[in-house]
Amino acid sequence: MKIGLAQINTTVGDFAANCDKIRQMYARAKQADVDLLVFPELCICGYPPEDLLLKKSFLAANKKAVEQIAADCPDIAIILGFAEDGQPLPYNSLAVLENGKITKIYSKGLLPNYGVFDEKRYFQPGISPVVVKIKGISIVCTICEDIWDADWLKNFLTGVAERDLIVNISASPFHAGKIKEKLLVIHDTAKALGCPVAYCNLVGGQDELVFDGRSMIIECSGKLAACAKSFDEDLLVADVHKGQKITSVSTELSVDYAEEVYNALTLGTRDYVRKNGFKKVLIGLSGGIDSALTAAIAAQALGSENVIGITMPTRFNCAETITDAEKCAKNLDMEFHNIPIEQILRNFNDELTKTKGWNAQGLAYENLQARIRGTIMMSLSNQFGYMVLTTGNKSETAVGYSTLYGDTAGGFAVIKDVPKTLVYQLCDYINKRFGKEIIPQSVIERVPTAELRPGQKDSDSLPPYDLLDAILKEYIEEEKSLHELIAQGFNAETATKVIKMVDRNEYKRRQCPPGVKITPKAFGRDRRMPITNLYRQNKS
Repeated sequence: MKIGLAQINTTVGDFAANCDKIRQMYARAKQADVDLLVFPELCICGYPPEDLLLKKSFLAANKKAVEQIAADCPDIAIILGFAEDGQPLPYNSLAVLENGKITKIYSKGLLPNYGVFDEKRYFQPGISPVVVKIKGISIVCTICEDIWDADWLKNFLTGVAERDLIVNISASPFHAGKIKEKLLVIHDTAKALGCPVAYCNLVGGQDELVFDGRSMIIECSGKLAACAKSFDEDLLVADVHKGQKITSVSTELSVDYAEEVYNALTLGTRDYVRKNGFKKVLIGLSGGIDSALTAAIAAQALGSENVIGITMPTRFNCAETITDAEKCAKNLDMEFHNIPIEQILRNFNDELTKTKGWNAQGLAYENLQARIRGTIMMSLSNQFGYMVLTTGNKSETAVGYSTLYGDTAGGFAVIKDVPKTLVYQLCDYINKRFGKEIIPQSVIERVPTAELRPGQKDSDSLPPYDLLDAILKEYIEEEKSLHELIAQGFNAETATKVIKMVDRNEYKRRQCPPGVKITPKAFGRDRRMPITNLYRQNKS
């Protein structure tokens, strides 16, 4: 039997476009003489559909689309995912299509309810396994989480005597390094069940989530036999023989950390901007490393002709940073504008000085500069219909080192989940990847500063970024307590300060735009803390 794994880039709710992609892959599969064509989880409606699943009309559109695909694609057996109506809740299901009809339906048995997943809110679990036979090969149907617990799956399949192949349709979101975990899971499932696994994963960006594709076939020994492209649509074709032998196609699987993060950020940015109907984007180019990285990713994602950089200097910006902003734009071959805001700042200050207690020496005056810039960016967005990309990184977002309605104002936060130390790694990677200086070396080497007052440096307010990122990783991603951080060797005063900054800035993070998830625990979908929250940790 020749199997085809078709990883496609779907859009939530766009049934027509999603079905067109399915039909296009079907045409390719026919040319390749495929006997069974497999598509990802919920590919009919896109993943995750969230509260659209509460609409009966949405569920009806799912069923209608599946029936239409069955009628339009009768010559190959097809397995694809859709949302199926049910009581009291819908099912996360797959349909088996043969000879123009739906012949079998399987509903996901193991529903994830952690991290970015809320499936128990929306779905009820299936209770019965489904096996389909294609050209003498007995195929067990599974959906995503079903294979992440091999013991559960073995119990679920008790009574299924014949299983030559497990097919798993998936919408497994990306984070850096997850592919190694995923390989181990599929390896363990194949060995535990004693048969190969054909895993078909979604690709593309959906809000904060990115799906990396990398569909694969794992032999019953656990060995990788074939793998599809990463971060791109693909049709992976392989031969499955009775007796569980797989004819290997390709075993190339890139796991370079910086490369996969860069590709995820590029894909996530492209899909968020394009799927939401925007063509061009605006970026505040400060001359710093964060805005330079954001611009480089946007130029790769959208084309440099669709990226516009704006620098907005005051007297606090040194000549070198203004020059570096312009140089960065030139390196990327993007449009660039210089809009000085010194006079606007003076006008604002003159009026605010009429209010008793206002002065030009404190934090409010510093943040006023950022808010003027935010107003200019959003005004240009409003006038021309371009999306504003914000440039804050995860380290700054975590501790609130940003200005609400200033540098946080925009439509999408490209590097929101990228720690500052990784920002530097990505800039080095980009310059090496393209074999030339995309990010100016002077930008990479400059001491980080917001330039909102004379001689300001980030280190005036924050620990060194390598130390800050280490504490943030332990506190946010590993859920370590202050006591545990101190036991690990972190300075008590520094760790306490960082935790306090993280805890008191939830209100600010909640008002920031979404951004691409690339770490195991991103702010937003992963980490959901109450804004009003008086729980505080102390050293005891």
